Amino acid sequence: MTLHKSKDPKSGLCPIRDVLDRLGDRWSLLVIHELEGGTLRFTELRKRIGDVSQRMLAQTLRRLEQDGLVSREVFASVPPRVEYTLTPLGHSLLLPLGSMIQWALDNHDAVRAARAAYVAPMAYAAN
Repeated sequence: MTLHKSKDPKSGLCPIRDVLDRLGDRWSLLVIHELEGGTLRFTELRKRIGDVSQRMLAQTLRRLEQDGLVSREVFASVPPRVEYTLTPLGHSLLLPLGSMIQWALDNHDAVRAARAAYVAPMAYAAN
């Protein structure tokens, strides 16, 4: 099985594409990682992630909720209080996510060095 985008309309049925496209965005794994410690309010999540905009965090949380990874609870107060928690499905992602985080920490310097040393191949001259 290849991991590239396919023109086949049935490619959306591929579980690898379907799940990793969603989790491979810029913010989803960071949100899941932050919720590992327990329930957080929207503003707490935003502070912990730092460089995420309010709009992007709201969209990310909605998608994670839609996928069943995060639950959202609204409390009737003024102003309304909203809290986010990992679901059992979201918790099941923590073990593989922890491995990915550790790999990134262990290999970050090597990846940055490889990027710095990379020389793009020259385009072939048309004959």
